[in-house]
Amino acid sequence: MKKPFGQHFLFDKNILRKIIKCSSLTEDDTVVEVGPGLGPLTALLSDKAKKVIAIEFDKKLIDTLKSNLSEKENVEVVRADALRFPYDTIEERFRVIANIPYNITTPLIFKLLEYKGMITTMTLLMQKEVARRIVASPGSREYGVLSISLALYTKPKLIFTVSRKAFSPPPNVDSAVVHFDVSSSPLLDVANEELFLKVVRSTFSQRRKTILNGLKAFKDIEKVLRYNNIDPGKRPETVTVDEFVHISNTLA
Repeated sequence: MKKPFGQHFLFDKNILRKIIKCSSLTEDDTVVEVGPGLGPLTALLSDKAKKVIAIEFDKKLIDTLKSNLSEKENVEVVRADALRFPYDTIEERFRVIANIPYNITTPLIFKLLEYKGMITTMTLLMQKEVARRIVASPGSREYGVLSISLALYTKPKLIFTVSRKAFSPPPNVDSAVVHFDVSSSPLLDVANEELFLKVVRSTFSQRRKTILNGLKAFKDIEKVLRYNNIDPGKRPETVTVDEFVHISNTLA
């Protein structure tokens, strides 16, 4: 069974328990689960958490999901689009723990971070390739806009990988669990977040060229780079997060 957003179902309870274990979940926590499917993870979460809010988009699954969880009094099943759900209607801070649909992974993470003041952590099972991009370090092929943007408010860590064979139906790729500590205030000392992200996106828009080429739209950019002791001939993937902060703060 495959969902419209490209989710593949995971029923292996050992892996599901491992996901919960690395989430730091306690009995005092409210949990939001996106894409519960038929509810195997939801059921295990309900045994550990104070409350579970399961957001499912596929109307074909809702009745079965509710039936599977009918004895779980602390589970609320909501039929909604997770990309449009008003997370600020949840009455207290919460953790997000989910096997998220591949096709909405990145937009969902950024949607959730719009409510960063309400989220303590996110523990997400996702496509391994995306996970590697999220946790990538400068100098690696995966390092780029995603890893740098998420560094503004999160500290992500790739915890473990999951074989494609564990899913039904099996996807074409392996998966990985990433745990994010989420901060309500910026983790980087940026003067202007919008400008910082614009600088990052501009730099990587021409990944094969030098950062000077990528940032040529910014006034006096060569002077800005040299002021910060950054070689204008560097490639985007070798520029550290701190260097991007210095560039954007000088421009600001």
